Amino acid sequence: MATAVLTISSKNYSSWSLRGWLLCKMAGLDFHEEVMSTDDPSTRAELLLLSPSFLVPCLVNDNVKVWDTLAIAEYLAELKPEAGLLPKDIAARAHCRAISGEMHSGFHNLRSALPMNLKAHYSGFSVWSGALGDIERVTRIWRDCLDTYGGPFLFGTPTMADAMYAPVCTRFRTYDVKLDSDCAGYCETITNWAPMIEWIEAAKLEPDELEELDVEF
Repeated sequence: MATAVLTISSKNYSSWSLRGWLLCKMAGLDFHEEVMSTDDPSTRAELLLLSPSFLVPCLVNDNVKVWDTLAIAEYLAELKPEAGLLPKDIAARAHCRAISGEMHSGFHNLRSALPMNLKAHYSGFSVWSGALGDIERVTRIWRDCLDTYGGPFLFGTPTMADAMYAPVCTRFRTYDVKLDSDCAGYCETITNWAPMIEWIEAAKLEPDELEELDVEF
């Protein structure tokens, strides 16, 4: 029986839960999921970007409790170095940490304009102008990584950076964001990645909905 516990919220709406879950899967950690109800006020506040802090995902393993996504990534990279959550080359490793940190702390306009919603698809969606700069920066990061490391993942093979940017791929699909061939190909790689397929299929089965997100869009 799994001794590690990962607390998450909605698989349909929670981008941070997806990141933490992907990291655990990539590390090969044997873990049990605990899912917080979207009826919980703190959970709804996080999903609606009304909370000043994010308490999920939260990983508890061998008396270690980690609730920040980047901290989970670094913890798992130390615990399971053979999983390759960080590249072996020192320069690539620094690059991976830099773009992971940029996603962790930035792109607020993108988050608010295009919230994660795996069940939805808005063809021809008009993206708020404030988010366009964030979209351009994300795609520039992707093109740079794909050109430098050869793809199909950002650093060739799956790393923590792919876990950090995977929810953005789902957002671009949900809101019909037009991409160049390289970035569209990267989104295809992420969408067809085995752990992403598992997560998306589970998200489709969720009965709960957040009307505040669905109605707005």
